[in-house]
Amino acid sequence: GYNGKSTLLDALALGCYNHIPGDGREFVISSPDTVMIRAEDGRFVENVDISPFIGNLPLGGDTTSFSTLNASGSTSQAANIMEAIQMGARVLLIDEDTSATNFMIRDERMQRLVKKDKEPITPLIDKIKFLYRDLGVSTILVMGGSGDYFDVADTVIMMDTYEPIEVSREAKSISKQDRTHRSCEGGDTFGEVRSRMPLRESFNPGRGKLGKVKIKSRGMKGIAFGYELIDLSWVEQLVEEAQTRSIGDLIYYAARELFDGKRTLREALGIIEEKLKKEGLDSLLPFISGQYAFPRKYEMAAAINRLTSLKCKRA
Repeated sequence: GYNGKSTLLDALALGCYNHIPGDGREFVISSPDTVMIRAEDGRFVENVDISPFIGNLPLGGDTTSFSTLNASGSTSQAANIMEAIQMGARVLLIDEDTSATNFMIRDERMQRLVKKDKEPITPLIDKIKFLYRDLGVSTILVMGGSGDYFDVADTVIMMDTYEPIEVSREAKSISKQDRTHRSCEGGDTFGEVRSRMPLRESFNPGRGKLGKVKIKSRGMKGIAFGYELIDLSWVEQLVEEAQTRSIGDLIYYAARELFDGKRTLREALGIIEEKLKKEGLDSLLPFISGQYAFPRKYEMAAAINRLTSLKCKRA
């Protein structure tokens, strides 16, 4: 209901940034490695190993090296998680309202009807504990529709008319009294996280016969990169157009200087991030301007991952 769950999650998503006094969110502080995750029907995916969540695709599709021009809700959400982990995310924020239902939960009745060998999706509920145990990645999940997550939650907070109240003890008591009979489908480990190395030749910001470089932000929702439009509509932790303007030019810098087929995406963007922290935006961008703002490596990676000309090889 309207009790503030998503509002709190949105505040946590932007808690990776400092807020000015009087903003109202000064004390909402998140890890700088916090990433918002959602389903993103129709997004482009290039060579991502989503096998911890998706397997047994019809016609034998390989999910250890998954590519598509038009991802489904579940495959896009799996790709978003794996890409965030590849970049070093330590906290994932997930709202059931923007998630694929079949990615979040498969209840007992559905398990009885559709056996696991016929179902390609391993739902998040069966991997969420392994995310923390194996990879040290925490998850904050807004959920109002499935009490099955009580079984795997470490802490349960209930929003009551916009006031957060911890109810972990009550939730665990309910979980013990009314046990679910669904089977865990997640195996014994999370699975492998494979890094990728972008290939320089897949980045071309040139336009026209002379190949003039054309990179332009389209608000916070996109970047024109040559003939392509990078769709950032659902990259939710961008806060101003100056960031997308910086990202476009930094992608071009990375393609020229860092994407040599030997560095992973995380390594290359880590170099950029460190240089920006030490020397400022002017050190890497084409000219001094007050119209640039510091982007996080996660949003830089998100833009690169949505460039439909992108080609990567396995590290």
